[in-house]
Amino acid sequence: MSITLWFPVERKIPQAFINNIKKDTPMTRAITILTENFSDWETALINSTGRAYYGFDTRFATPDGAPVTSSGGMIVTPHLALETISLDELDLLVVCGGTIWKTDLAPNIAALVAAAHERNIVVAGICDGTRVLAQAGVLDNLRHTSNSAENLSELNYGGAAYYQDVPYAVADQHVVTAPGTAPVSFMAQILRTLGISDENLNAYLAMHAAEHSWLPAIPPRRDSVRGRH
Repeated sequence: MSITLWFPVERKIPQAFINNIKKDTPMTRAITILTENFSDWETALINSTGRAYYGFDTRFATPDGAPVTSSGGMIVTPHLALETISLDELDLLVVCGGTIWKTDLAPNIAALVAAAHERNIVVAGICDGTRVLAQAGVLDNLRHTSNSAENLSELNYGGAAYYQDVPYAVADQHVVTAPGTAPVSFMAQILRTLGISDENLNAYLAMHAAEHSWLPAIPPRRDSVRGRH
């Protein structure tokens, strides 16, 4: 399989990255929790990279095992109901962000997240998925981040003193958190927390970073300014 990413000059992921990583990496079992109107870009990269390049067993769980539709309109039929998740032999539990986590319709998974953390399973939350980790008490004594400090402080959780006001993912004590705008560093911190860190990963991250190293700020088109016809 050959994967091509386009920058000012075409660059390709080294074939060794594709050919050799799977056989050198033990199977990692991951479950991502999705809800109605979940933010589809936030956990796509960790699941795609983990499954395609590192041989992860990636599964998805939703409330009652029902299909859900993402913010972008993608319909997902899950592997299992979140109520049936077993933590036995699980390596990674990811909570994807979405609008539901700020409503009364949010499923109560605090006990599940807390139990996973107690078992030393890597627990990861991005965007409003970090609110679930805060409600579970997982963030009370470790460094973490979110979309903003206020996003978590309104929950009256116990970890406000450990909040990191940064635009990238933060990893501490087998817990990874990130704002919704940081899916690349979210992927990287999860992999590193799982013990996966090599030159192949560094090269892959550099290719993602290259997109932002050359692209200048794009001014609005004159004909798109509000009020012009």
